[in-house]
Amino acid sequence: MDESTQQRGSEPAPDHSPEKAPDAAHDAAHAAQHLARNLVALRHARALTQEGLAKASGVPRSTVANLESGEGNPSLAVLMKVAGALGAPLDELLASPRAKVRKWSIDDISAQNRGNGLTIRPLVPEPMPDGILETMSFAPGGYMRGTPHLPGTREYFTCIAGQVAIFVAGERHGLATGDVLAFPGHVPHSYRNEDPQREALGVSIVVLAKAGV
Repeated sequence: MDESTQQRGSEPAPDHSPEKAPDAAHDAAHAAQHLARNLVALRHARALTQEGLAKASGVPRSTVANLESGEGNPSLAVLMKVAGALGAPLDELLASPRAKVRKWSIDDISAQNRGNGLTIRPLVPEPMPDGILETMSFAPGGYMRGTPHLPGTREYFTCIAGQVAIFVAGERHGLATGDVLAFPGHVPHSYRNEDPQREALGVSIVVLAKAGV
């Protein structure tokens, strides 16, 4: 055997095995797990049962159960219905745990003008089934009559800047900066900035009572 034959014989045989394709099944399993985990978390945050979510979204309860078990293979239409019923964007429903951070710019959060000279903005832009958190910005002399809630509701108002008077069942309670007032939310109440020169700012937290409880 000559030297050239020995060199050829010592060379490793070429690898003709096919390149590994992306593991699509593995990726699909991860996506299903993300969907299941996010769906359960969002449903619990909205205080919804599987049956309640099914009715709100217009899909069978068995479909919701399959999605939460990680075994579902939903269509885009089903995902959009479920996301709409939860009040969440579709990307949040499908996001991995590292992608659950969301930022709202000031233009994304709607402000409402109520009463006379009062602007209200939500502190939490997502639905909160058990409460309401809002900032209340009073123009000089701004006033608003509150809406009574169910018996058992508790309201808390913190004066952040300026001075605000809150009238509860006809009784006046004056608040300066830093003061907090708690009162039953089912009785008539109203808010007023009694300063005709300066604005006022407050934070309102309403812990809602549940019907039938």
